[in-house]
Amino acid sequence: MDSGGGGGGVQINNKQRAMLPSKGRGEFIRNQRKDSEGFSESPDLEFEYADTDKWAAELSELYSYTEGPEFLLNRKCFTEDFRTHVADKKWTELDAAQHRAHAMRLLDGLEVTAREKRLKVARAILYMTQGTFGECSLEAEVQHWMRYNVFLLLDVGTFSALVELLNMEIDNSAACSSAVRKPAISLADSTDLRVLLNIMYLMVETIQQEDEADLPEWRAARETFKMELGSPLYNNEPISVMLFGMVTKFCSGHAPHFPMKKVLLLLWKSILFTLGGFEQLQHIKVQKREELGLPPLPEDSIRVIRNMRAASPPASASDLIEQQQKRARREHKALIKQDNLDAFNEKDPYKTDDPREEEDDNDDNDNSLEPEPFPLERDEVMPPPIPHPPSERVSFPKGLPWAPKVREKDIENFLESSRSKFIGYTLGNDTDTVVGLPRPIHESIRTLKQHKYVSVAEIQISKEEEYQKTPLSGGEEEVELNPIELLYQGILPSLPQYMIALLKILLAAAPTSKAKTDSINILADVLPEEMPTTVLQSMKLGVDVNRHKEIIVKAISAILLLLLKHFKLNHVYQFEYMAQHLVFANCIPLILKFFNQNIMSYITAKNSISVLDFPHCVVHELPELTAESLEAGDNNQFCWRNLFSCINLLRILNKLTKWKHSRTMMLVVFKSAPILKRALKVKQAMMQLYVLKLLKVQTKYLGRQWRKSNMKTMSAIYQKVRHRLNDDWAYGNDLDARPWDFQAEECALRANIERFNSRRYDKSPANPDFLPVDNCLQSVLGQRVELPEDFHMNYDLWLEREVFSKPISWEELLQ
Repeated sequence: MDSGGGGGGVQINNKQRAMLPSKGRGEFIRNQRKDSEGFSESPDLEFEYADTDKWAAELSELYSYTEGPEFLLNRKCFTEDFRTHVADKKWTELDAAQHRAHAMRLLDGLEVTAREKRLKVARAILYMTQGTFGECSLEAEVQHWMRYNVFLLLDVGTFSALVELLNMEIDNSAACSSAVRKPAISLADSTDLRVLLNIMYLMVETIQQEDEADLPEWRAARETFKMELGSPLYNNEPISVMLFGMVTKFCSGHAPHFPMKKVLLLLWKSILFTLGGFEQLQHIKVQKREELGLPPLPEDSIRVIRNMRAASPPASASDLIEQQQKRARREHKALIKQDNLDAFNEKDPYKTDDPREEEDDNDDNDNSLEPEPFPLERDEVMPPPIPHPPSERVSFPKGLPWAPKVREKDIENFLESSRSKFIGYTLGNDTDTVVGLPRPIHESIRTLKQHKYVSVAEIQISKEEEYQKTPLSGGEEEVELNPIELLYQGILPSLPQYMIALLKILLAAAPTSKAKTDSINILADVLPEEMPTTVLQSMKLGVDVNRHKEIIVKAISAILLLLLKHFKLNHVYQFEYMAQHLVFANCIPLILKFFNQNIMSYITAKNSISVLDFPHCVVHELPELTAESLEAGDNNQFCWRNLFSCINLLRILNKLTKWKHSRTMMLVVFKSAPILKRALKVKQAMMQLYVLKLLKVQTKYLGRQWRKSNMKTMSAIYQKVRHRLNDDWAYGNDLDARPWDFQAEECALRANIERFNSRRYDKSPANPDFLPVDNCLQSVLGQRVELPEDFHMNYDLWLEREVFSKPISWEELLQ
């Protein structure tokens, strides 16, 4: 008998089926059904989320394929200069003293006034940071010499010289006005900037990569450089603030020749290096909770997410029809026994054999999200079905992945409703008095208090309220000037413009964006001077342009997420300030627009030509490219940067909407549910988790019919997303299910943010109402009061009007 599996289904007859043990038989049937439903065609994506991709990938993404010929030009500039000073020797054959002497010579060459000479020296330095690849035969050798040369250049003070040169180029009004007048901008317009940014990026990216084989002086240099990069040493501001300024200048149209991809990549890596990545964030969070005397975190979220397995992706419409026909022919199973309910719940409590109940979605038919397989299935590979011995079941953790949490507000609401129901009075914020309440309520309160979670943000808000209430007796707040605080102070005056600029570029780089005349041109650093003339050149440029846009999306999504997470830990109102300006700049509909595409196609896009990637292209002989090889692309299961970008954008959307009723309603108004459900097709646990979180917060507003039609999605939310006790997320009877007033909620938040910013960062004189009053007549009369010039000119008029023409009743004054 053929099981009906499309392609590669295992054939088995009734006799063989009967020989299977009962458990093995059940699993076999389930696997055959999965095969017939087409689930086996989309395996789990072997993707590990991290701060960055592999080092080689991050290096290669700096360069566009159009820049390929410049590698040899850099080598030529270095070789010409090197041979004039060191004859008949290779760079790799010199000793450390000679290396240092030559690096110093090159650094002196950066100070010449002639632009052409300076550019040649800069290219020679760039060749050094690229690992002097002309003398290497392996990629590992190139990377070794990159590290050596970069730390050497850092030691002689190259980075500060580069920052000065970059400032000069930013302020180069001649280049800006020339670029503005040009009808089409190409690579040639940004040559100087690209060379400088390439060197700076390679230095930051190489130095931040830690290696066990690093020398002790390199480790010390790394820490010093990290501190300098985050402090206002260069140009009296952190390097990130200067790069943000470049982004806004580009978006304003004053400098359309800026190579924006390189600026954004350097900005991202500078923020990542100075502030720290996701592992460091977790460490800072644990440290902050200890300092504030809060209990430790219930679990390590990074580890929990890494151990999660993806749910099966939704089936297509054709799969659903085929599956309904098969189930109609299948006999109904016997009712499940009570003692099997635990295993049943681990599976899918809503799965029935009735084909009518399989019509699961009323909008887009991509709903059959099956929950994580229960323990018996978890290690199963399709052929052949081997029954697991009982001992194996013990190794799988039971229960839900996350410990439930409760807010103080939830406990208060529960007690208030219980008191009004059983006793008829309320006690405000009292969460301890339980007199008159029945025993089950006592136990409920005990359980709620066991899982009570107080966040760092709640403590920060309450402290800020204290400072606002008692500005004089509250004392001065001690603000730690760490890198994130210095960065916030640096970007605070222009933060709204920075957010708008980043979102403008994100919109231009999104694959769903249509080319408009008024949109900004982000292709200035990828388009060649002469446009392609052959089909092959056009295909190569097409791949390059798509790759260029993907890298920009990757950099912006990482920048926004890192800033939001670091600001939230440093002070919640810093986070709220940035988040609110993102919301005002239409970040929520922009991200939804980004996901309103075939997300599987985006994640599996093959917009890269591996033989042209650095350092492969400078070490190996390049094979002849053909249209067929370009179309085939690489053999990767997915594109790392695109999956990374999608997860980052989903996390940003979660950060913006969490606990914000009005923003959650924006998700509902923009009809995000079908868009998000399509994203569940990507079989990657972390991405599915953040999609399910976004669906969970709006479930109660989507109506009963939606919930009824999407029971499998509801089941997946129950299994994968953290539970908030007392949270009626699946029903419409929550206290927050009320008419929403977007303006009132955002205005109240904005007022709190402005009070915080003015109290902490306003450099204007103190409020005159809070200054001590001088009651001594002699000192008051002795003060010299500066009167304005117009007062002196009109003094006679003032005397006439205010003194002589007004009758004074001296008797009344004396009384």
